[in-house]
Parts: sequence; structure tokens; C-alpha cells
Amino acid sequence: MMHLNSDSSSNKHSLINVMHRFIAAANNMDETIMVPSLLRDLPLEEQQEANNNEPNKQRDMYEHYLLLKSIKNDMEWGLLKREMGSGASFLEMAVKQEQQPGTGDLPAAANNSDLEHQFHYHLRGLFGVLSKLTIQADHLTNRYKREIGGGGNFMR
Repeated sequence: MMHLNSDSSSNKHSLINVMHRFIAAANNMDETIMVPSLLRDLPLEEQQEANNNEPNKQRDMYEHYLLLKSIKNDMEWGLLKREMGSGASFLEMAVKQEQQPGTGDLPAAANNSDLEHQFHYHLRGLFGVLSKLTIQADHLTNRYKREIGGGGNFMR
């Protein structure tokens, strides 16, 4: 059985902590936003300023809320649930991906160094994405509080 080192949970730069921060922010968002449908047709503040020309391509706060909840759900339950409709298990899909042309032709040493490079590349990306998602979940929560507290655009 594998045990997690207690030091990794105290390191603020660990992947586990970044994941926990996002999940906590998403849970806080979910607990705060009692009536998600009030977010419909409300543009995100950043998009409102940046994309005044193209209103059809803007994502409203409700869609953003659903996206954050979906990502949190995928993190908690894994992709297996989503991929079950395709008939292949997650393990079978990973094996098929490894067997794609080009990966089996490389020598073992080159293949292993490529795996290490891929791991670090995706780890950096994961840290960046999770940090941005955490900020977005906090922003959505705070904006909802501000709008509800002030009566804002929600009460039409």
C-alpha cells in the first residue's frame, strides 16, 4: 500500500495542495451560490470589457459556474465516469494511446526520457490551470456575493 508523505501535504507548492485549493474554492462557490440560474446571461467582467464586439462568443457566469463544477467533478471522480459511454475502460484507452504509431518505434531510453519530459510539461500546465481555475472560482463567488448583497443585476 502506498502512503503519502505528510511533508507533501504541508508543502504549499505540492500538486496535492494546488488540487485541494481548487476543490475548496469550487466547494465554497457551490455552497455560496444558492440559485445558480441567477447567473444566466450575466457576462464575466473580464469578457465584458475585452469582447464588446463579439457578444455571441462570450461565456456567461452560469456557463462558467457549470464549467468549474464539471472540472471539480472530473477531479474528484476521474475521467472513467465520463468515458464509460464509449465502452472502453480508462486503462484500455491509456494502453491504446501508448500503442499509437510512433511511440513503439523509439528505443527504451528515448521513450523514458520523453515520458519524463511529458510528465514535467503537463505538471507545469496542471499547476497553471488549477491556479487559474481557483482564482476564477473565487472571483465568481465574490461577484455573486457582491451582486446579491447589493441587489445588483440579479433581481430583474
